[in-house]
Amino acid sequence: MLTPEEIRDEIKDGNIDTVLVVFPDLQGRLMGKRVVGDYFVEEVLDGGALEACNYLLALDIDMTPMPGYRYANWEQGYGDFRLRPDLSTMRRIPWIERTALVMCDLEDETTGLPVEVSPRQILRRQIERAAKLGYTVNIGAELEFFLFRDTYEEAAAKGYRDLVPHSDVIEDYHIFQTTRDEYLIREIRNSMNNAGIKVEFSKGEAGKGQHEINLKYADALVMADRHAIYKNGTKEIAANAGRSITFMAKYSMEEVGSSCHLHSSLWSADGESQMWDESAPDNMTPAFRGWLGGMIAMGQEFAWMFAPYVNSYKRYQPESWAPTALAWGKDNRTCGYRVVGHGSAYRMESRIPGADCNPYLAYAATIAAGLHGIEKGLDPGDAFSGNAYADESLERVPHTLVDAINAFATSQVAKDAFGEDVHHHLLNTAQQEWNSFNKVVTDWERHRNFEQI
Repeated sequence: MLTPEEIRDEIKDGNIDTVLVVFPDLQGRLMGKRVVGDYFVEEVLDGGALEACNYLLALDIDMTPMPGYRYANWEQGYGDFRLRPDLSTMRRIPWIERTALVMCDLEDETTGLPVEVSPRQILRRQIERAAKLGYTVNIGAELEFFLFRDTYEEAAAKGYRDLVPHSDVIEDYHIFQTTRDEYLIREIRNSMNNAGIKVEFSKGEAGKGQHEINLKYADALVMADRHAIYKNGTKEIAANAGRSITFMAKYSMEEVGSSCHLHSSLWSADGESQMWDESAPDNMTPAFRGWLGGMIAMGQEFAWMFAPYVNSYKRYQPESWAPTALAWGKDNRTCGYRVVGHGSAYRMESRIPGADCNPYLAYAATIAAGLHGIEKGLDPGDAFSGNAYADESLERVPHTLVDAINAFATSQVAKDAFGEDVHHHLLNTAQQEWNSFNKVVTDWERHRNFEQI
């Protein structure tokens, strides 16, 4: 990490010549500008800002401006917003020569007020809600991905078919197999640590060429920034090495999916855990019971914020390590919510999000659901024992993106938690994803129907 004084000196000495001034878009990707070091010091560092087109919050994943947004559209002319650097996020980017990065909050060009529909601001508002109730929220993320021997250019030329996994065997916890990948995975771990993104460990996962790298828990906004920088940086490091990585939730039906397990916990303003009670049932404080109860109650209505794409819902397959049941269990990986740890490490793991989620929106939904449970005194009930995949009485994750959109569209809790304007913006994003999918004829349809009908 870099203080303003340190980056000023580093730029003066020529150790840094470029600053990435960035913010997350609706997909959680980093958008922004590469700013020359001297200009950053002279015009941005001491209270300055940059501008960017507000259409960047009204795009799909292909960078196409989509209709239906109130905030930014052709009728309003797609004006600018300001990128206001959050200097507490300033850090070196070790995998790009002489480069630093700073995350930004977005401000209205005219009023200077926060852009409420920006993902970082959406998360900030939920953190503020928690603070009013006396809580801070810590989150840890476990991100899975598939590593391929193909470059990104080679993968695109193949139409992303017939890719070569970096391993031809499942390497879950396997030391010998992961040693063969270590030249790249080690580079990712060490580069992230050197960028101020604390890594706990890496391990092989349950797919061919699949890995998981766990990021150490932190304050929700700090963690979301780390999460976004990590995903972007991991792909950059892979590209530099002539390899490719995907964070798709389900890149192949022959393989397991890639998840983003989220560990969340509540703390007091003075840093005391609010989750563990030695004398209570399940050792849960009332706050923990409400937090978990809210997660389960909002599992369908907030599903889109954890699984935002058509592909996301292909991950939820029986006995695939991806959950299908909105139930909780003690260290039970068949449930959507897994309670683990003890004492100050007592926490909830949500296994619902895929690796394709936007961390700012997924974290915001986690906090909003948990606070709803606390405010309404929702109880999660008894822990589930056994195979949650097989129990037909349990409520399920939405089966498709359409089901998730409908649940989100009619959610009064979502409208109240995020505000009507933000809810409309997010709902339109979800609906436009489905509209885009319906304009495409897939290979599956051609293979199934071309000759037979």
